[in-house]
Amino acid sequence: MQQPTLSHQTILHADMDAFYASVEARDNPELHDKPLIVGGNATQRGVVAAANYIARTYGIHSAMPTKTALKLCPHVMLLPPRIKHYAEISQHIRAIFARFTPLIEPLSLDEAFLNISGSLKLFGSAEHIGRSIQQAIKKELNLPVSIGIAPNKFIAKIASDIDKPHGFVCIAAEEVQSFLDPLPIERIWGVGRVTTQRFAKANLHTMGAVRCLTKEAATSLLGKHGGHFWKLAHGIDERPVVPEHKAKSISHETTFSVDIKDREILSAWLLDLTEQVMRRVRQKKFKGRTIHLKLRFDNFTTITRSHTLKHSTDVTQVVWQAVQQMFEKHLPPQQSIRLVGMGMDGFGHVSEKQAELFEAPELKKQRTVDHIVDHIQTRFGSNILKRGSSHKK
Repeated sequence: MQQPTLSHQTILHADMDAFYASVEARDNPELHDKPLIVGGNATQRGVVAAANYIARTYGIHSAMPTKTALKLCPHVMLLPPRIKHYAEISQHIRAIFARFTPLIEPLSLDEAFLNISGSLKLFGSAEHIGRSIQQAIKKELNLPVSIGIAPNKFIAKIASDIDKPHGFVCIAAEEVQSFLDPLPIERIWGVGRVTTQRFAKANLHTMGAVRCLTKEAATSLLGKHGGHFWKLAHGIDERPVVPEHKAKSISHETTFSVDIKDREILSAWLLDLTEQVMRRVRQKKFKGRTIHLKLRFDNFTTITRSHTLKHSTDVTQVVWQAVQQMFEKHLPPQQSIRLVGMGMDGFGHVSEKQAELFEAPELKKQRTVDHIVDHIQTRFGSNILKRGSSHKK
């Protein structure tokens, strides 16, 4: 039987526990022992951005409509998100990470991968580094974080999630098999409801059962993704940690805990992601040409589509029009979505004077709008001002 080679990196995954809700409870201790959610207004089709662990006992989870959450727990405390505040705290968290390694790949405000392979001789064991990070975040910010350490991203992310909240799991290379084998196959990235049913028909319920297959048998049973699942069941994940400053693209995505079919809500989420991406593009003084759309359906099938503009741009409205067109073209009717994402690449630095020589009046107007929005959001928070339809999310 083939035995793929496990890489010998040391990857740390840090995942803040119910980040937004934890920040709110920290800032207002009276909320500490109460069910708490951070999210949008129930009367405006808002959704839950974060739920503390008490609220989760009522069945509430992120991406759930706020209206549903209030039905499940009428006495839950509902607070609006304070994105600027969370972003400032996230910068402090990232500064703590940077004390131990420059190889940091942030996934969002509340989680990141760190490659600490080169830090072991300087700071000690992987466990010591992980404990030091966890303790520093607790001491300096009074916030809980779960830490997973393993030979690659896939295992590190599972490890950080296995014992939340305030969990700490360190998996050595020789422990990978015993750690993964008992876990349900739903822990494998990309395995959803439909794939789980296919596994069950083949009497495969754990990662260990998948690992015992040959790669050919896995592909025969599970189709084109069978080889991918087989590698992950062996604990093989070759993706490197990519620091943000080395990234060749800028992107944002969000995964819903509950699949969403409403196209208007999905479009609102995409608009919000587009605004976030374009703000980062302008902060870096970039202009990009190629726009990417990512959709993951309820059966975990994932598609990515790209569109290249005639001219490089950093104007939100121009990019949003392209994203809208791709979304309408590639989203099948009545299809439920688990994840949406968008990104941009093909960057170049273009001076403002050079760009303005070729801009139409309407484009100059949109650029002015972007600059005003950026200024207001920088000063008062990114949630203070949004394009109209993005409020619907």
